[in-house]
Amino acid sequence: MTDPGNPTVPAPAAVPASLAGKSPAPTPSYDANTISVLDGLDAVRKRPGMYIGSTGERGLHHLVQEVVDNSVDEALAGVADTIAVTILADGGLQVADNGRGIPIDIVASQGRPALEVVLTVLHAGGKFGSGGYAVSGGLHGVGLSVVNALSTRVSAEVRKDGYRWSQEFKAGAPTAPLARHEATAATGTAITFWADDSIFETIAYSFETLSRRFQEVAFLNKGLTISLADERASARATTGAESTDGDTDRPARTVTYHYEEGIADFVTHLNSRKGETVHPTVISIGGSDPERTLSVEIAMQWNTGYSEGVYSFANAIRTHDGGTHEEGFRTALTALVNKYARDKKLLREKDDNLAGDDIREGLTAIISVKLGEPQFEGQTKTKLGNTEAKSFVQRVTYELLSDWFDRNPVEAADIVRKSIQAATARVAARKARDLTRRKGLLES
Repeated sequence: MTDPGNPTVPAPAAVPASLAGKSPAPTPSYDANTISVLDGLDAVRKRPGMYIGSTGERGLHHLVQEVVDNSVDEALAGVADTIAVTILADGGLQVADNGRGIPIDIVASQGRPALEVVLTVLHAGGKFGSGGYAVSGGLHGVGLSVVNALSTRVSAEVRKDGYRWSQEFKAGAPTAPLARHEATAATGTAITFWADDSIFETIAYSFETLSRRFQEVAFLNKGLTISLADERASARATTGAESTDGDTDRPARTVTYHYEEGIADFVTHLNSRKGETVHPTVISIGGSDPERTLSVEIAMQWNTGYSEGVYSFANAIRTHDGGTHEEGFRTALTALVNKYARDKKLLREKDDNLAGDDIREGLTAIISVKLGEPQFEGQTKTKLGNTEAKSFVQRVTYELLSDWFDRNPVEAADIVRKSIQAATARVAARKARDLTRRKGLLES
C-alpha cells in the first residue's frame, strides 16, 4: 500500500485487528520524566555485572585482575619487570609496579590531572591511541575507573617526574586534589583499593585463586617477577612462624614467581602432573609481524595421558573460550601431522586421516598472542575475535612446526604414533558401542 498523496512513499502499516480499539489496563506513566540518565561511574555501581561479569567472588577477583593488567601492560611495553600484590590486613588490596607511572600532567580536554581522569572516566587511558602502548590487555579502558566505582575507597600513588604523587578517592569520586610529595628517582604506580561490601557478595580474596593467576602472568611474561603477599591475620596464622607477641609478628604468607623460559616452563609445569612425556623436548616456536603489531609464542609437548590441554592467551589475558588464534593453531596442527604421517608412510593410503581430537590427545600447549588491536568478545575478554590472528597463527604454526618435525624425526614419529594409537582406540570404541546397540535391538 502507498500513500495516495505520494505514491512513492509506503503508507504506515495498519494496526493489527487484534489490537484495534483495545486499551491496555492502566499502568504507571511512561514519559520523558521516567527516563533515568546515569552520569559518570553511577552506571557501573548500578549494573556492575555488565563490567566485571558478576558481584560474587569471581567479580571480586576480576577487580584485582583489572589493576594487575595495567601493570602487565607496562611489562609488555618493556618498562617494568616487577609487580607486587599485597592483600592488606584490613581487607584492602594493593598492586604496585616499577613501570613509568600513570601520567600526572593535565588532560587538556578535561582540565584535570591524567591520574584523576583515568580513575574517574570510563574509556580513558593510554590504550586507544598509538602513543601509550603498542600492545595491551586493557582494551576497553574501563579497568581502573570500574575498580574505583566499585570500591568504598581507592588510594593512588605514582612515582614520576622526580616526585611521589598521591590522590584519594571515595565511591568513585576524588576526595582531594592530586598532591605532590617528596622527591624520588624511582618510577612506578601503586593502586590500593577496598572493594565495596554493599555491592559484592564477599570481599574476602582467595590467596589460591590469585596466586594461580599470577603464576600464569609470570609464565606468559618471560623475565617478569610477580609476588603475592597476604597480611591478613588468618594467613599469618598458617605460616607456622613462632610468635610471642601475637599474630601481628608472624610473617605474611608470600609467593614469588619468575620464569626465564616463559611458556616453555609453563608446559613443563603442567606436564609434571600428567605422567610420562611422549618426547623429551618442549617444542617452542614463535613469529612476529611488526607491521601489523602481531606476534605469537607457542610451546607444546605431548604426554602419555588421554586428555587435551590447550590453553590460549591474548595480550597475557586467558581466553577461556578460545578464539581465532586457537582455531589457527588447531587447523595447522591437524593438517601438518596428517601430511607428515603420509609423507613418512606412517599412515597407509587406505587409512583415514587423523582427526584433530586424535592428534591433540595428550597434548599440552600454550598459545600466547600479542596484538596491537585485540578484539575480544564481551567485556570480560574470554574469546578473541581478530580474523588476522587465525591466518597468522596458522601460518607460523605450520611452517615452524614442520621445520621442527624435519629436524627431529624420531620425536616427530613418536608424536604421530601417539595420534594413530588414539585414532585406533577411538574407532574400536565406536565399533564396540555399535555392536552393543545392535545386540540390544535384537534382544528387545
